[in-house]
Amino acid sequence: MANDFDFLIGTWTSKQRRRREILAGNDEWYEFTGTTRCWSVLGGHGNIDEVELPELGYTGLTVRIFDPATDLWSIYWARTDIGLALPPTVGRFEPDGVGRFYDDEEWNGRPIRVRYLWTIASPDSCRWEQAFSTDRGETWETNWVADFTRATPI
Repeated sequence: MANDFDFLIGTWTSKQRRRREILAGNDEWYEFTGTTRCWSVLGGHGNIDEVELPELGYTGLTVRIFDPATDLWSIYWARTDIGLALPPTVGRFEPDGVGRFYDDEEWNGRPIRVRYLWTIASPDSCRWEQAFSTDRGETWETNWVADFTRATPI
């Protein structure tokens, strides 16, 4: 529903980790930090966040837009080093409170299914995870995890 992402409004710090090699059978990860500022648009039917990832050398921007006709969110991601990534990742928060968002893309010439998970642990902490599947969602390899802590508690 609209306002699902209101929990994210504000300023956050994050501890993030990413696989060094994705879909390569490698379990080596690297870690970095981020700072995210998120604000509401369209009366809660959308929001924008900007994340600074100085250790990676780029800034990212997320635009989330809710479609009340389908009860789905479309999530668009852009980075200063690659521009806009398409297609959007689409989904919703399920009754268990977890947001699940999917799209179909290519990774190194291979078709993949992409999944984002949003889990709200408390008003001041949440987690985002990205995973890829090469078998249409039967199995998933998580490749990026971000644990957020609110910089200024509400």
